[in-house]
Amino acid sequence: MISQTTKQTETKQSEAKQTTKQTEIKQSRASTLQRPRLQIALDTTDMPSAIRPLNAAISQIDVIECGTILIIAEGLRAVREVRALYPNKTILADVRIAEAGALIARNCFEAGANWVSVVAGASLTTVERVVKVAQEFDGEVQIELGEEYDPDKARIWRRLGAKHVIVHRSRDAEAAGKLTWGADDIARIRELHDMGFTVTITGGVKTQDIAFFKGSPVGVIISGRGIVKAEDPVVAASELNEAIDQVWPQ
Repeated sequence: MISQTTKQTETKQSEAKQTTKQTEIKQSRASTLQRPRLQIALDTTDMPSAIRPLNAAISQIDVIECGTILIIAEGLRAVREVRALYPNKTILADVRIAEAGALIARNCFEAGANWVSVVAGASLTTVERVVKVAQEFDGEVQIELGEEYDPDKARIWRRLGAKHVIVHRSRDAEAAGKLTWGADDIARIRELHDMGFTVTITGGVKTQDIAFFKGSPVGVIISGRGIVKAEDPVVAASELNEAIDQVWPQ
């Protein structure tokens, strides 16, 4: 018969192996993390005030967001003009689709957008219709989460073909000083990444915030006012990219 001491030793060895395996998985994940792209959010109320900082910072920008406020003010002219200026850049039309998904998505893609956004509260039928139109244009769909989200619903979004999600601090709550990044945000980013999404973070992200996300599978980092309102937009964008390089070295 196997002695109690032998059983205890075997149990400890098994636990040690499991711990080692978990550590190796974490290390493997960390070593394979892709460098996040930097996205500028153009949420001004007219085209000149959007184009000036965009032109200044463009050498540091991977994704251009024609923001909700800009599109409300200028319509899809904003997307068309940015596309004409930068034919090879990825452009998001942040229209936050809630319904009439196929029509709105088609208008955005025809204007030159690569990505469109859909609010998390949209029906699954709306998400499905937006994805279908996106596929016609080789485009992609982004779901913008609220403060709360349903992981089961998120898995359905992914099965329907949505490729991106946004985890964010709301503009209003941030302005009121009510929100900070925390452990729950990191857990949500990991969970969504493991579902197969590219995860975007936004909400007043500053250079000093970026280190908080070390080891997390962030796909895109958005900066709006931090670049657009900067005295020197290219310097502000460059500082963000330097911080990204330090946290996700390639």
